[in-house]
Amino acid sequence: MTSTTPIDRAPAPRWFLQALVYAALTSSIVSSLGMLLVPSVAAEFDITVSTAQWMLTVNLLVGAVATPIMGRLADGPHTRRLLLSSLSVIFVGSIIATLAPNFTVFLLGRALQGLLYGTVPISIALARRHLSYVASQPAISTLSVTVSIGMGLGYPLTGVLAALFDHRAAFAFAALFVVTAAVGVWRFVPGGPDPLAPRTPFDLPGAATLGLGLAALLLWVTEAQGWGWTSGRTLGTLTVAVVSLLAWGTLGVRRRHPLINLRVVRRPEVLLANATAIGLGTAMYIGLSIASLVSQAPVGTGYGLEVQLMWAGFLMAPLSVGSLVANRTVRALSDRLDMAVFLPIGAAVMTIASVLLWLAHGSVWTLGVGMFLFGVGIGTGYAAMPALIARSVAVDQLGSAVSFNQVLRTVGGAIGAALSAAVLAAHPSGDSFSTDAGITGAFGVGVICCAAVMVALVLNALRGRQRRVSTPAPEA
Repeated sequence: MTSTTPIDRAPAPRWFLQALVYAALTSSIVSSLGMLLVPSVAAEFDITVSTAQWMLTVNLLVGAVATPIMGRLADGPHTRRLLLSSLSVIFVGSIIATLAPNFTVFLLGRALQGLLYGTVPISIALARRHLSYVASQPAISTLSVTVSIGMGLGYPLTGVLAALFDHRAAFAFAALFVVTAAVGVWRFVPGGPDPLAPRTPFDLPGAATLGLGLAALLLWVTEAQGWGWTSGRTLGTLTVAVVSLLAWGTLGVRRRHPLINLRVVRRPEVLLANATAIGLGTAMYIGLSIASLVSQAPVGTGYGLEVQLMWAGFLMAPLSVGSLVANRTVRALSDRLDMAVFLPIGAAVMTIASVLLWLAHGSVWTLGVGMFLFGVGIGTGYAAMPALIARSVAVDQLGSAVSFNQVLRTVGGAIGAALSAAVLAAHPSGDSFSTDAGITGAFGVGVICCAAVMVALVLNALRGRQRRVSTPAPEA
């Protein structure tokens, strides 16, 4: 199963991988419509910036709930149809957000766009299914880093469109992009039910308990600061999250065909990739969100660069360059080095970037170099994660395993948003922006997250090396 592509399965057409990469870019292009446009959306609908932040929250909530379900369905026989259906829903959401007459309808469009987080796991499952094991490894690494590469491209486009026209033009562009991605999937991805894919019953109780648990957890993480950490609403939401996730874990161990195979998730390489996903996801969101805030803040704050919206997105472009460079490097070295080696390397580079932004974030050049190093670190780590999972998981379980990794990245991002919001709220100023101490403190939290992940990965690598040295070689 892991050496060659089965002869009974339709071979991949010439432009198969390119179509998948283009479709995977949907997630990053649409997700780039978030941070930069919050002030514009608040002004358009005459609401506060804190209320406009729900355009990010509702997107994360729907994505966290939908991604594991989409990953499980991706292991079935109709994976291409699933990807086309997901792109159709994202397209409808983009149209609704473009034409929304009020903020409530706009949030509905953003909620439908939440399915974007599941497109990458579906694309990875298709690549593993239709390519040989050798060919699928670099393909999976490339698909995994399309998120960071596309964000570096999407932010400048979003800024330009929103500055020249308005935020609706950015969402209209997203709709057009999704249409072209769907055409590529329909044309170049083999269709029809896969004769070798398993026909297993869908775990509805598992989907319900995991979806409720993840939604409650992310809601608690993102809203606890505003509700009050000891309020009844906060504690009640946390209780629902814990009880639901415990129920999901109990059901998952007992069911024959669970939504996510927990026995697979706890394998050492899969567990390592998932733990890294949470840590790096937290650090990445802190770095990107605070850097975006610094770039647009007034000079009078003491840290702001007061870059216009049109140009603020271009400060994120080095992220795309760094991710692309890292992906090419990992692909070139993957034949000589074990994939697990790249996780601590990626965490180390992200730590360097976090320290740079923490100590010197008052310059456009510093911000640009920091974003480039962030891209290198993210690209290195994200290229290794799915490859580690793919070599430890059977083809018919890859979609659910990779989607769970994607969910943990989303959870990490939500944790990063909550941590940075808590630090900024603790350092209020006379206007809507935080103080320099708050910005520096938020960047400092990112340093702690990156350093903790790096130390844990280095210690794990050293323990693994000691075990290999102490284990005697088998006799000839």
